Amino acid sequence: MYGCETEPMSIYHLDRIFHPHAVAVIGASERAHSAGAALMSNLMGSGFKGSIHPVNPRYSTVCGLACHPGIMDIGQPVDLAVIATRISTVPHLIEQCVQAGVGGVLILSAGGQKSGAQGVAMQARIRAAAAGSPLRMIGPNSLGLACSRCKLNATLAPRMPPEGRLAFISQSGALATAIFDAAEKERIGFSYFISLGSMVDVNFGDAIDYLGNDGHVSSIVMYMEQLNCARRFMSAARAVSSIKPIIALKAGRTPPGALAAMRHTGAATGEDGIYDAAFQRAGILRVKTFEELFDCAELVSKQPQPQSAGIVIVSNAGGPAVMAADALADYGVEPAALAPETTARLAEILSPMWSGGNPVDIRGDASPQRYLEVIEALLKTPKADALLIMFCPNAMNDPTETARLLVPRLQSQSIPIVTAWLGGASVEAGRDLFNRIGIPTFSSPERAVRAFMDLYHYNRNLEILRQTPVKLPQRLSFDRPHADFLVERQVAGGEPWMSEVDAKQLLTAYGIPVNPTWPAVSADQAADLANTAGYPVVLKIDSPGHAYQSCWEGVRLGLANEDQVRQGFAHLMAYAGSQPAGHAIRGITVQRMIGPASAELALTVRTDPDFGPVMAFGWGGVVTDIADDRVIALPPINRLLARRMIEGTHIYRLLKGYRDRPPADLLLLEEILIRLSQLSTDYAQIQEIRIDPLMVIETTLSAVSARICVRPTDVPAPQHLVIAPYPNEYETPLWLPQTGDILLRPIRPEDAPLLKNLFAMLSTRSIYYRFFAPLKELPSEMLARFTQVDYDREIAMVAVRENAAGQEEILAVGRIIKALDPTTAEFSILVADRWHGRGIGAALLHLCLRIAKAQGIRKIWGCVLAENTHMLALGRKLHFNIQRGQDLGEYELRMDLDDLPDGEFR
Repeated sequence: MYGCETEPMSIYHLDRIFHPHAVAVIGASERAHSAGAALMSNLMGSGFKGSIHPVNPRYSTVCGLACHPGIMDIGQPVDLAVIATRISTVPHLIEQCVQAGVGGVLILSAGGQKSGAQGVAMQARIRAAAAGSPLRMIGPNSLGLACSRCKLNATLAPRMPPEGRLAFISQSGALATAIFDAAEKERIGFSYFISLGSMVDVNFGDAIDYLGNDGHVSSIVMYMEQLNCARRFMSAARAVSSIKPIIALKAGRTPPGALAAMRHTGAATGEDGIYDAAFQRAGILRVKTFEELFDCAELVSKQPQPQSAGIVIVSNAGGPAVMAADALADYGVEPAALAPETTARLAEILSPMWSGGNPVDIRGDASPQRYLEVIEALLKTPKADALLIMFCPNAMNDPTETARLLVPRLQSQSIPIVTAWLGGASVEAGRDLFNRIGIPTFSSPERAVRAFMDLYHYNRNLEILRQTPVKLPQRLSFDRPHADFLVERQVAGGEPWMSEVDAKQLLTAYGIPVNPTWPAVSADQAADLANTAGYPVVLKIDSPGHAYQSCWEGVRLGLANEDQVRQGFAHLMAYAGSQPAGHAIRGITVQRMIGPASAELALTVRTDPDFGPVMAFGWGGVVTDIADDRVIALPPINRLLARRMIEGTHIYRLLKGYRDRPPADLLLLEEILIRLSQLSTDYAQIQEIRIDPLMVIETTLSAVSARICVRPTDVPAPQHLVIAPYPNEYETPLWLPQTGDILLRPIRPEDAPLLKNLFAMLSTRSIYYRFFAPLKELPSEMLARFTQVDYDREIAMVAVRENAAGQEEILAVGRIIKALDPTTAEFSILVADRWHGRGIGAALLHLCLRIAKAQGIRKIWGCVLAENTHMLALGRKLHFNIQRGQDLGEYELRMDLDDLPDGEFR
């Protein structure tokens, strides 16, 4: 579900779970093969430095430790309570943990929603037991939790994972133990292991958020079967993926797999294509197999990100080199071209047998020294952004000695280096040498190439997400009053499916071009409407129960005169009368038959139970069911995302012009997709929109057929979306005596050029006051971070005005960034030098503070340099509490927002 069953809770309290000082084990035991005994053994054997408190009324001691009859009897604060008892006992134990002030609970008990209706009810009881308290819960059905840094092994796994910087979140305990075994061999280390189980409280979004804020985590790997709280997940993933790689293995890709996953977790897994779209939008790299997850995790944990797909292949055998080149070609990539100076140097080393290209075949008799000389030359070439070094054993070479000679040269390189030492026992020692210094090694050329391309695609997707979307030539406008009327009337009427006439009116209200359609109640009226529309015309039966009239004789095409229209009307009415009583018929519609079309497109929106509104674009008409040609996206979308949807389809080749087919108006098509996205954003009642076909006729586009389904909903817009849209409600017009009319509004991704212009107008002093460092320009990554904000996480407002040329310019930027504790936040304000002293900064910051208070933020703070007298004066004007910071050159400005008067955002 895209909304959570409980109110979102702070990850601030998770620190007591992941870094506890005192752990209580409820259900501790010495009975062989019991969960309580295994848990005690792991905790005591992991080197945990905190205190361990067994809780079980049946024992006086467990593992040599005094055993307490209940959690209330421990006599000191408990950070983490691990429950290893029957699921039926858990609600009562949770109530006791709340009373004892326990920080968090880890529930290993089996049961919950995976056991059916009774399990769902049990999870509801568990939630109710913790309601209203800050207690956070992981599980049930959890394998446990491990934190290498604090030597905590509160799991049922047979061993502690090796220490490292990779964090692993999993819904499957068995998969986790298998990964730990393999990781030990490949020398991959983990900072955390978190088994979420049935996610009664802590979910993927919470875990990602916490790990993203931990400096000891370099990357995150996930095994997922189903998702809850999709909006929380998307918000966390979008924030963290820009600074740390996130890799996901989502099971249930196929119908049999989805069924197996549902039986395992007790919840549906969701449509796989939607997960693909969500992961891509969130900057997550998705892999399909356990092997690929492990391979990619190894590469991510050990190697830098590639700047391009320019990889150079080195091999002592031609066959593996060809296999690697073929594997690259499967991704549409060719081996990198070699620089002339590199080619000349390799010719000196390898002549006369060298082929002169990439892959670089150094022949079967290659000595360790020849390997080293070739690698030295390739590391100096400017066109090599990655190296794949392969070794195929034979009687003329030594795999271990070759690896030993290469290891010192390959350490600490700035480009990704991947090795494939092919074979079995004879190459194991060489592989181990590479693993020891953090160079991943694979058993086949294909696995090595796949792991590299996964890493490249992750980096490339982040670059695309950071691109600045171009503004549309004009600001879009919508007829909201008429749209409100149409939607509310349909909901009040009780019939979910709009008539085609009303559906097209709703699309027209949002500026989507349609082929006009009129209802006819008689043959005479149909003829009159046809004369008005112009021949030829199309007649359709308007029925809420049928999506494709042409499939059930519900349409008459190409009617060229009044007689044909009357005959067609009579035929359709007779046919409608012959249908079963359950097939409601509203009447007959008339529209002009347009065409011929150079292409027919399908644009759809439907409500997914996990992700809310989901858009799709692709080939339309009769081809829709034949060709699997669609791209899925999550609204809201901008122009860049709309273009990516279009370019991701096969029909794009036709749309950009093909042979005698002229190019379609792609700018108009982008605009239509954005308008459709806005329609689904504004109305949570809309369950489905289907425009099929949207006809492309030369450079015009027109929706020929449209169906829209609306239903009552308890979720108000825009909370039905999993990605927070632009908050129009915060737009505030303002008039200032020395400035005139300005607009205070949220920042948009399209504002990157305007923000760059603002930075160019700042003095060196203003830059230093804002960034606490001398910056000459804003890097593209920083521009993207400042403008592509998550409106759920950050309040970022700008003051803009129209200049003499009629274009917007940014005068000031205000920002409030929430802390781990969502009731506290940090503020910043930046005003262009020429606009100082005109009240712009005060108005902007005051609006930001009001928005923060409305969002539940209670305490605001900011750090100001002592010489920044303008900002200190602004702080006094707005009644901040100003105190010297720990650094004598800084002041801290603080405010309790409970003291800020309520009112409009003015």
